[in-house]
Amino acid sequence: MAAVSTRNLNNPAQGWINGFVGMLIFSGSLPATRVAVLEFDPIFLTAIRATIAGFLAIGALLMIKQQLPQRHEILPLIFVALGVVIGFPLLTAFALQHTTSAHSLVYIGLLPLATACFGVIRGGERPKPAFWLFSLLGSLCVGSFALSQGSGSSWLGDVLMIAAVLLCGLGYAEGAVLTRKLGGWQVISWALAIALPLTTAVTVFSAPSIWPIVSRSAWIALAYVSLFSMWLGFIFWYRGLAQGGIAAVGQLQLLQPFFGLALAGLILHETVQLSMLAVMAGVLVCVFGAKKFS
Repeated sequence: MAAVSTRNLNNPAQGWINGFVGMLIFSGSLPATRVAVLEFDPIFLTAIRATIAGFLAIGALLMIKQQLPQRHEILPLIFVALGVVIGFPLLTAFALQHTTSAHSLVYIGLLPLATACFGVIRGGERPKPAFWLFSLLGSLCVGSFALSQGSGSSWLGDVLMIAAVLLCGLGYAEGAVLTRKLGGWQVISWALAIALPLTTAVTVFSAPSIWPIVSRSAWIALAYVSLFSMWLGFIFWYRGLAQGGIAAVGQLQLLQPFFGLALAGLILHETVQLSMLAVMAGVLVCVFGAKKFS
């Protein structure tokens, strides 16, 4: 496959714009999933959102006549699919049956750190010792917050969110590396295409035999997570990473919990506790420090 044009990638200003748009789109993912999962089964919701996005992605790939990925790129694309197409949406959908979107957004502050950790594993990077110190402090902040919570969350919801963040970090790390070779939107499109046979089959078998009455807000939420969270957001995000640099534009992800909390409060009328803001502030400091010494 032909390499991505250097001229298209070397545009830091445009990269920050694309990355910011992608981050804003992702900020609405958990609140929208919270609305949808109240009326749709989590497995069905995960499958149908990926199926809808998968058919859109294949249409775009065929329309622009993209060449097939090379053999050595298939396994990384499978990791992307497992992380961001299947793993993260499914685990967050289950988690949001046990916790609020406001509570779960605290864990999203760990995504840049998880991505960096998988960068060490998959990319062979060697961070400085201070990196691991900040990593430990960030984990302790989140763990202490989870332990201090009462009825607003559950252990199951916390565990599911941690697993979701780990899988998403893997998907982001693999996608960031592939972006340099395939291009921004092609990475998520091929990942969706690879997962499409599985997600289509699961959609068919998990669909309710008798459709319940689904509210308009649930349908809107399903449309959002299918079109924006599952596909369009990644087009902006991966293109931003390619244009402005993975390390630089990736910092925008640190803003996602704050925008997500604002949406959870405005749209879902969920209570945003001061402790959540304090924990996220501590996590952000730790992630910034980890990034600096990575």
